[in-house]
Amino acid sequence: MSMLTTSRGDRIVYDDRGPVGAPAVIFVTGAGPTRAEDPTTHATAERLAVSGFRSLFADRLGRGESVSAGTITLDAQIDAIVELAAATQSLVVLVGHSSGCAIAMLAAPRIPDLVGLALWEAPLGLFPEGAPAWWQAIRESIDAGALEEAVARYMAGMPPEWLEQLKASPDYPDLVLSWVPDGEALALVEQRGYRESLVSVSAPVLALTGTETFPGMRETADEIAGAAAHGSAEQLLGSEHSWDPNAMAERLARLLSEARRSGPAQD
Repeated sequence: MSMLTTSRGDRIVYDDRGPVGAPAVIFVTGAGPTRAEDPTTHATAERLAVSGFRSLFADRLGRGESVSAGTITLDAQIDAIVELAAATQSLVVLVGHSSGCAIAMLAAPRIPDLVGLALWEAPLGLFPEGAPAWWQAIRESIDAGALEEAVARYMAGMPPEWLEQLKASPDYPDLVLSWVPDGEALALVEQRGYRESLVSVSAPVLALTGTETFPGMRETADEIAGAAAHGSAEQLLGSEHSWDPNAMAERLARLLSEARRSGPAQD
């Protein structure tokens, strides 16, 4: 376990695997589990370490062991990712998962040594009323102190068993406060559009979906890939919104190997 205190005073706790100085992956999780509850990402990081690459897997701000010094905002979460990337002193690939994709897209232009952006099943363009309207309704519930209502609104359209699992958490319903960066990022990326959100990212962008996925995910991946300067939409072994660790580690290792040869692609 490692720890970084950001310039804002936030404490970010993360697992650091692989050789120091090697090209690194930073995982940006979505509005879901803490790192202690995410064996898939841990397994991916372990396989990358065996391949000679470094992986940093942090608890998101306000979750698990990462503690916010103030209000949890999108800006604070992006700052934490950027400072974590700077601490590697190496080439960096950001890997966003679910709503973490939108956060990673917004953080990517601020990382000088970015050599790749991998986005796993970004839930963009899938809200019937659009992400900005969806998030506004949730924000209203949060501001009114109706946190259970906010959680239910956030989870609308998702498998009902996911909501039931959340209700069993000791952090329910306060956990929705750590989802603020996710909601803000999804709304902002949709408002800006994919092309504008990625305009300053010249590194390769991989829009990834599982071999089994939810309706609309592949169409969104195609649109994101088409909006990036160097984008591609690919399928990897995976289902239930999660990837296969071997398949993801192999794909990221290829991306990192290519980056090691060519260096940063960021302007």
